[in-house]
Amino acid sequence: MSIKIRKEDALNYHMQGQPGKIEVVPTKELSSQLDLALAYSPGVAEPCKEIAANKDDVYKYTAKGNLIAVISNGTAVLGLGNIGPEASKPVMEGKGVLFKKFAGIDVFDIEIDEEDPDEFIKIVKSLEPTFGGVNLEDIKAPECFKIETELREKMHIPIMHDDQHGTAIISSAALLNALGIVEKKIEDVRIIVNGAGAAAVSCTKLYIALGARKENIIMCDSKGVLNTSRTNLDDIKKQFVTQHNISTLQEAMKDADVFIGLSVADAITPHDLNVMAKDPIVFALANPDPEIQYDLAMKTRPDIIMATGRSDHPNQVNNVLGFPYIFRGALDVRATEINEEMKLAAVHALAALAKESVPDIVVSAYGKDKIMFGREYLIPKPLDSRLITTISPAVAKAAMNSGVAKNHITDWVTYHNDLQKRIGIDHKLMSQMIDRAKKDPKRVVFAEANHHKILKAAQVLRDEGIAYPILLGNKEEILKLIKEYELDLHDCPIIYPREDEQSLKRYADEFYKKRQRKGMTYEDCLRLLRERNYFAAMMVELGDADAVVSGLTKDYAKTILPSLQAIGTAEGVNRVAGMYIIRNARGTFFFADTTVNVDPNAQDLAGIIELTARGVKFFDIAPRIAVLSYSNFGSSKGDIPDKTREAVRLAKQKDPTLIVEGDIQANVALNTQLQQETFPFSALAKERANTLIFPNLASGNIAYKLLMEIGGAESIGPILLGMKKAVHVLQLGSSIREIVNMAAIAVVDAQSHEHDGHL
Repeated sequence: MSIKIRKEDALNYHMQGQPGKIEVVPTKELSSQLDLALAYSPGVAEPCKEIAANKDDVYKYTAKGNLIAVISNGTAVLGLGNIGPEASKPVMEGKGVLFKKFAGIDVFDIEIDEEDPDEFIKIVKSLEPTFGGVNLEDIKAPECFKIETELREKMHIPIMHDDQHGTAIISSAALLNALGIVEKKIEDVRIIVNGAGAAAVSCTKLYIALGARKENIIMCDSKGVLNTSRTNLDDIKKQFVTQHNISTLQEAMKDADVFIGLSVADAITPHDLNVMAKDPIVFALANPDPEIQYDLAMKTRPDIIMATGRSDHPNQVNNVLGFPYIFRGALDVRATEINEEMKLAAVHALAALAKESVPDIVVSAYGKDKIMFGREYLIPKPLDSRLITTISPAVAKAAMNSGVAKNHITDWVTYHNDLQKRIGIDHKLMSQMIDRAKKDPKRVVFAEANHHKILKAAQVLRDEGIAYPILLGNKEEILKLIKEYELDLHDCPIIYPREDEQSLKRYADEFYKKRQRKGMTYEDCLRLLRERNYFAAMMVELGDADAVVSGLTKDYAKTILPSLQAIGTAEGVNRVAGMYIIRNARGTFFFADTTVNVDPNAQDLAGIIELTARGVKFFDIAPRIAVLSYSNFGSSKGDIPDKTREAVRLAKQKDPTLIVEGDIQANVALNTQLQQETFPFSALAKERANTLIFPNLASGNIAYKLLMEIGGAESIGPILLGMKKAVHVLQLGSSIREIVNMAAIAVVDAQSHEHDGHL
């Protein structure tokens, strides 16, 4: 499904809170006068003197080695054209976000008000002392060729114009794999390249480097084939003039094996496909609309292998598969350039990764039963966490072998582990959850649809195909809010429990059967079912909805009680628990119980351990559990150390495979060096805990709230564990994004319940 972007949402996203998408965060402590003196005057003089004596020490004492400049003059921005440097800044910030998210690389975006290529080159060249590499972006052709070529000659750090080389590298990997599937050799195939801009030129050059023969390639621009009869071609286009006596794209398509589209929408027709050779390979990469629509192409030629630039079709040629990891490898060996050997290494690494068995975490993230190398899977998926540990080492090795690396890696196992630590799966956790939800959306009932945040979240869920929202509340009030906030929720059911007498009676009858021996009369049940949280819970219980999300405006206990009474806990679960996902610079951690059980005994705590372990595995992460106390392995006496030790014993007795320790102090659980020195027997001594079980509600609740407010941590939750069906409770005052995240989790939880699982 294509994502619909609303102008208001895009503008609000960029201006809410702190304007823009990036900030600078210190990496050192600045909490004392000594810290300040070390960071600046007089302490800063010492590294300055070291660098003055040896310039290479700048990599030792500053951030240069992990800092990329994303530089543009705004002359060729996305599909917007020459909109100027200021207008290009949101795009450059966005590129910086991708560098950080996928490869842990820091970025300063630099927008230069200069269109003269010689002056632009001078400016960028002067920035070399600051940066470990330069990503050129959105610079129009033909100036971009001159700019990149001269900067590569004059500078001694990695330079890459991603508009040229990113698409070339990703499409080359896809092309190699597609040719392998149809058993054709690259040196034999006829290739048509439609488009003669920066990306087309770079793609063609890389295909030739891979073995394609120049005489088998025909390039077209908006005026037709680049042939010998064309006059006034620039030097770049002259390189690709064909000797064939043809003038039009339609003539060129006859018997072609490969079509590479880097041009405009609807440039080719079904007739053009029909005249191509057997098993045609068509990469229609114009964005957002390809040179021929995917469904039309597949219908026209069942033997076609198709790729586009879109995420809603198989084989997306997405530059994010390349540039973060290419620069990562180049930076890590301090390469003086990104050369052809490094690009080709990236191509072959990408192509090889697609042929490997796809991990379950990637398969589940895309909601598939299986993902296997073939016509609909030529290149890896963007959320595949193996990309960084596959492409970056390949690029680094190529830099070393080709003589452009100033720093040589010798311990590749350690390097592999370092790459995983830079991002691992942590930054992708919710992305994967949302993608899983999209593959099989469920009906999510919102009990507080008379709040504008819920309605805005419902709009996102509907537009992105994450869920089918059901809105509970006064219809007039909801429609008024929808109109006020200019939303489009026309196909979302709006139900007002007080007026839906038929459902009200049916739900009350069933609810009375559950509660008649627990002190409730039928009139009590009927009265309660007029409340939206009870009505929503019974909708899920009776199959009229798949999940319920509530709690934006009511406290946790009042929100959860209706679902406990109407739905109840999963089989074998005596009591539910609450879990938060806490994310900060050190990684992703799971906290439980933070919302439900006030003072659990050892048996209860063992149940919480079991539920939390299941909850962590739900997110495709292996739990390493610490049951926290003020004691370490019996060092102190008291009720809390005693019950945490007993809870661990009971949990391990039920599941001996659990990695769990307790009683243990929080700092020790997270410090492997301290454990190795003092408690080497600990199951967490080699790898720290990622799951923290608190001995009571007070400690858990206080801990996560402190981290959120003064620790700079982000949170997802509270996530309710142990319910018979998908029920999830929002934190009071949740943001729209937090509501969307919780709804996505609810959808995946509902999917799990269909297969006899639960959170």
